[in-house]
Amino acid sequence: MSIVRSYCLAAVISATLVWAPHGHAETAKQAMPETMTMLRHAIAAKTVEGKGNVPAFAHYLAGKLESAGFAKSDIQVIPVGDTAALVARYRGTGKGKPILISAHMDVVAAKADEWKDHAPFKLVERGKHLYGRGVADMKTNVIAIVETLMRLKREGFEPSRDMILVFSGDEETSMASTAMLAKKFHNAEFLLNGDAGGGVLSPEGKPVIFEVQAAEKSYADFRLTTHAPGGHSSEPNPDNAINRLAKSLTRVAGYQFPVRHNKITVASFKANGEHNSGPLAGAMRAFAANPDDAKAAAKLSSDPAYVGQLRTTCIATMLKSGHALNALPETATANINCRIFPGVSVAHVKATLEKVINDPRVAITLPDPSEAAPASPLRDDVMSAVRQAVHARYPGVTVVPGMSNGATDSKHFRLAGVPSYGVNPIFSKAGAAHAHGRGEKILASEVPAALTYWHSLLTQLAK
Repeated sequence: MSIVRSYCLAAVISATLVWAPHGHAETAKQAMPETMTMLRHAIAAKTVEGKGNVPAFAHYLAGKLESAGFAKSDIQVIPVGDTAALVARYRGTGKGKPILISAHMDVVAAKADEWKDHAPFKLVERGKHLYGRGVADMKTNVIAIVETLMRLKREGFEPSRDMILVFSGDEETSMASTAMLAKKFHNAEFLLNGDAGGGVLSPEGKPVIFEVQAAEKSYADFRLTTHAPGGHSSEPNPDNAINRLAKSLTRVAGYQFPVRHNKITVASFKANGEHNSGPLAGAMRAFAANPDDAKAAAKLSSDPAYVGQLRTTCIATMLKSGHALNALPETATANINCRIFPGVSVAHVKATLEKVINDPRVAITLPDPSEAAPASPLRDDVMSAVRQAVHARYPGVTVVPGMSNGATDSKHFRLAGVPSYGVNPIFSKAGAAHAHGRGEKILASEVPAALTYWHSLLTQLAK
C-alpha cells in the first residue's frame, strides 16, 4: 500500500468512526488492522465454482473464530461436494430460539485479462474505494460478521439466545450448501442475511434510503427445445429448428407478465418516490398511492432497475443449435431465465410460457427443480434494531422493507419456514458497486461502518 493510499484510508476510517455509539468507536478502530488483513486474504481466496477453494477459506475463518474464544466443538466446516458450509454457534443463555446470521463465501468468476487496472483477486485501495472480486458481493460482510462475533466474544458479551453463523459455499450457483443449512436449522427464530438490503446514496453521495429485504423473487430456468429433420443446407426446409425457436423467443420477449404488488414493494416505492425527484419518482409515488395506476406502472416497467419490482420477468439468456455450418439444424435450445414475483408459482409461469409461445413442437422443461419462496412477515424488533443501527450513522434516514429482484440464500430459509431479512449495512450509489462485473468496488468507509453496524444490530437483537 502506498503512503498516499494509507493516509486516505486512515482518514476515511477516522471520519466514519465519529458517529459510532459511545464506547464502541475505539474497539472498532482497534479491529480495523485485523479486519483489513482478513479482507485481503478473503479477496485473494479464489472461491469461484469448480476451484475447490471454499473449504480452505472456511477453515481460515474457523481458525479466526477459534482464536477469539469460540470452542472448537461449536465450529463446523461441512463439506458439500467440492464446496463447504461454515457453521459457528455463539452460545447464549437459552431464553429463545436461535438467530441465524447468513452470508456466502463464494464469488462469481473473474477473468484477469478483463480487469485492466489490477488483478481481480487482490484487494486494491484507490482513492475512496476498495476494489476486488467479492468486495461488494460479499466478502466485506463475510469478514465484518466474523470480526464482529470475534469482538463480542472478546468483550464477554452473553446473548440471551444462541447466535448461529451459517455461511454457504455456493450461493452463486446451485445453493446446495444453502439448502442443507436451511434444513438443518429450520427451527430458528429468524435469519439476518448480510447479502441483501442496504443503503442507497444519491449521485452526490448523500444517504437517501435504507432497505431491509423482506422478500425476493424466485429464480427458475426454463429450457426451450425444438427438433427438425435437418439435412443439407443447399436444400432449405421450412421446418427449421432455429427459425421455430426464434419465433418462440420473439413471443416471449414481447410478453409482459401482469403487474403485482405487496406491502413491501408499495412501501419501497413510496419511500423512494418521496426521496427522489423527476418523472420516475413521480411514477413511484403514484403507484404507491394506487397500484392500479396503469400509467405509473408502465413508466416504472420501462426502467430495467424497477420492472422487476412490478412483475415476473422472463428473458432469454443462452442459445445452442446446429452441428455444422453447411447443415440444417436438427435441434435448437434456449434458456429462459425467470425471476418470479412472490406468490406466483413456478408451475403458473411455465403454463404462461406455453400459452405465449403457442407451439406444441417447442418443449418447455425445467432442468432444475425450483420453488417460489414467500415473503417474510415484518418484525418490529428487527426493523427497530436496524433503524437504530442505521440512524447512529445517518440520523433520520428512512428505513423501509424491500424486495430483491434476484434470489439469495434467504430463499431456502424462507421455504423452510424461517423468516429472513436482508440487512446488508453497506451504502452505495445505484449500480456503482459493479458486483459480478469488472472493477467491483465499495467505498472504503463502509468497512468500519459495517463493523459498528453489526455490533449494534446483534447486541440489540440477542441481548
